[in-house]
Amino acid sequence: MADNANITRRTLHRYFKDRNELVAVCEREMEVSCKKAMIAAIKSSNDPLIQLENMLYAGIDCGAKYSFFYKLHQQDGHSHNKNNKDCADYDFIYNSFTNIVKELQKSGVVNKQMTVQWIQNLHAGIINSTVNANDTSKSSKSNIKNFAWKSFIKGIAP
Repeated sequence: MADNANITRRTLHRYFKDRNELVAVCEREMEVSCKKAMIAAIKSSNDPLIQLENMLYAGIDCGAKYSFFYKLHQQDGHSHNKNNKDCADYDFIYNSFTNIVKELQKSGVVNKQMTVQWIQNLHAGIINSTVNANDTSKSSKSNIKNFAWKSFIKGIAP
């Protein structure tokens, strides 16, 4: 981390009492930035198909942050508290995703037999695959995002 910040390890340790505090600050920043991106994607349009596409792109742009954010609220031992702002934001994102999918199922764009949970897991899997492909692919980032969207939407189509 010190190398990425272009500072010495000694300077880094001046700002954090220990490794655990540093990790906690990093986790917090990842969660906040990913939440903002996902909420912006939801609010980007009134068209549920565009919202869903933008949520996929936001997850891809967040990269590893998205995986962390998603897993944090899905893991065993997570104490979900609706009065906690982070949990409330997660609920807003999850409920928005659920409503978008159900609306698309109602209009025949998304397979009605697939559960929202299945579609959400597929969504997360496509994001993870795309992030990994970005590291190894010679295709442009926009091409990879386009591949991700086509894979996702065709995977949930009727």
